[in-house]
Amino acid sequence: MSNWTLKEKSTGDLEVTIEGEEWKKDCEKAFNKIAAKVTVKGFRKGKAPKALVEREVSPAEKYYQAVDDHANEWMRKALEENKLEPISQPRLDIKSVDEDKAVLVYTFAVTPEVKIDGYKGLKYDAAAEEVTDEDVDKEIDKMRETYADEETVDGEAKDGDTVNIDYTGTKDGVAFNGGSAEKYNLVLGSHSFIPGFEDQLIGVRAGEEKDLNLTFPEDYHVDELKGAPVVFHVKVNEVKRKVLPELNDDFAQDVNVKDVNTVDELKAFVRKRLEDTRKNEAENKADSELMDQLAEKVEADIPDVMVENEIQQNIQQLQQQLSQYGITLANYLKMMNKTADDLKKDYQEEAEKTVKVRLGLEQIAKNENLEATAEDLENEYKKIADQYKLEVEKVKSMIDENLLKTDVLNQKAYDFVKENAAKGE
Repeated sequence: MSNWTLKEKSTGDLEVTIEGEEWKKDCEKAFNKIAAKVTVKGFRKGKAPKALVEREVSPAEKYYQAVDDHANEWMRKALEENKLEPISQPRLDIKSVDEDKAVLVYTFAVTPEVKIDGYKGLKYDAAAEEVTDEDVDKEIDKMRETYADEETVDGEAKDGDTVNIDYTGTKDGVAFNGGSAEKYNLVLGSHSFIPGFEDQLIGVRAGEEKDLNLTFPEDYHVDELKGAPVVFHVKVNEVKRKVLPELNDDFAQDVNVKDVNTVDELKAFVRKRLEDTRKNEAENKADSELMDQLAEKVEADIPDVMVENEIQQNIQQLQQQLSQYGITLANYLKMMNKTADDLKKDYQEEAEKTVKVRLGLEQIAKNENLEATAEDLENEYKKIADQYKLEVEKVKSMIDENLLKTDVLNQKAYDFVKENAAKGE
């Protein structure tokens, strides 16, 4: 006999009672198992008469051995009876055991019941910002920057110029660690140094020496320099300025873009690239906003384990990304001055939204009777195979068909929501 009681956050108790002949039979098996290991004086192990063995084995020992041997079997039967599928590891509690019966409680989470209404007519505005002639000119100027030469300037340094300097920093007249360098190339306006340093070098000339009276920021990473007044003695060795190439057909050809040989063709290429970029950005933003709206429509008592699993997936992805740069998660947390719990909190809100959206899409697929056909799955397998340059059969052996089917259905559900959204102008 079993009974399912659903509680908060789609977590519940499955109470199972084993009694009658089944319980007696299982207890007898448990006794025999224990008896085979019991040694009674005067008899070989497992060969003593039952009456003598019973004196050595307590009833409770027999009951708990029976539970230990059959708990999983009883749970599987009860799950089938109640048509339940745990999504968390069941926790077993022995409520009571005696000669007549055993009462066990299995606690676990299940996929929550989902209700979602109003998913038609959501806002979807993917209108991209128009690309102007000024935008094109600015982008081309950036390209010219990459092809620029530098020339020595016999005059005052301006914002954007590079000054080659020797400098020594002192605090209370004493040089401090990390405050000195020779022949250092500093781009004015790059904000590479503490506030005020670069500003006071605007207007300097080669050969000039100057004292800069500055104060370190209160949040500076070196404790003894936080908020400290200091003096930097600077000698200017050279002032260099970028000279941009002239915008002409020669430059357009130097950029080395296919089918671009003239300035007009270069401008057309840059305009198209900017338009494509802004279109993609607008669509990504619209998709994200649509997901936010969809999440708000989902009503479900989501179990903690679903959110925790999503957080762990995010952390695993972060670890993989960090490993590409030879950084461990522990070192990353140290650099970011965070704990593991801080990282989990950072992912909490996004994980909750992701779970909500996924549940919502699964329910929409059911509501709208969407199907993942054999052709859909085959196309998806082929797409993955092409992406990772693998054989289709290899991909099939790596990805479970049911998981892929869920992904395909979710994508169809999202496409349905998007197609039925209220499009922006």
